[in-house]
Amino acid sequence: MPQDAISTSMVDKSARHTLEWKLHWLFRLALFCEFVGHGAFGILTKEAWVPYFGLFGIPASWAMMLMPVVGSVDIALGTLALVAPTRTGLLYMGWWGLFTALLRPLAGEGWWEFLERSYNFGMPLLMLWVHSVGIRGTSWFTVITEVPRFTVARAQSAQLALRGIMASMLIGHGGFGLIMGKQNLLQFYGAAGLEVVGVPLPTIRAVIGGLEIILGALCLEVRVTGFFIFVCVWKLATEFLHLPAQVYGAWWELMERGSSYAAPLLWIGFQQVLRAHGVAAHGIIPRRWLRLLGEGGCHD
Repeated sequence: MPQDAISTSMVDKSARHTLEWKLHWLFRLALFCEFVGHGAFGILTKEAWVPYFGLFGIPASWAMMLMPVVGSVDIALGTLALVAPTRTGLLYMGWWGLFTALLRPLAGEGWWEFLERSYNFGMPLLMLWVHSVGIRGTSWFTVITEVPRFTVARAQSAQLALRGIMASMLIGHGGFGLIMGKQNLLQFYGAAGLEVVGVPLPTIRAVIGGLEIILGALCLEVRVTGFFIFVCVWKLATEFLHLPAQVYGAWWELMERGSSYAAPLLWIGFQQVLRAHGVAAHGIIPRRWLRLLGEGGCHD
């Protein structure tokens, strides 16, 4: 084997043990779950999609025939993101995620629906940004094989984007319960047995929605690893309720939200990158919040 090939092989093997390599693959796995899960509903011809086709004058009968085509494209994109991601593919996934998220408020479902799906377009666009430093034009069409290296500034910028994604998805979902009063949440919370606390389910729905909005706001400020572990567990737990509620395609619903589980884990990974650069973590309550609390305490 030529010496150059041996050196490249050694570099590749060593790269697989780095934090950057793990972050790279977490992005790929998240997008795989998101797009394959979403595409599965196209194959299953999800009736809730019919109004989105209607926005373009496509009748229900045609919508049902087109859904498997749309779903197959999504599944192909998700599979490519896992096995052979390209920058062009990521750009298209980001655009498509944004487009499908916008269809919901345009179809009269409200802007909370758009906010909640921030991860649908935010995650592919963030992966694209992470892997697009100093690239040439032809690199848009080649498979991404290199592992990115993060400076302090780039790791902090990635964390900022992840904060926005998490805040939006949690505030949007909180709006479902507190503002919109979505009926399917009552089905979820009933399946979880929450009525045992003796509080009406609509009240529980509103309280949980308000707490999710607060949790989303905290995502913009808190800088503690444990908090983002909680965000990940919370999203997994709440989406897992599709199963006991016996929602049609429950496992695909759970899979489709893969990027929402990955976002807090990626934030933690970038925090580890910052620690490797010697950047200290902040406390659980930001200093400016403490200053505001202190100032408020002075006005008796």
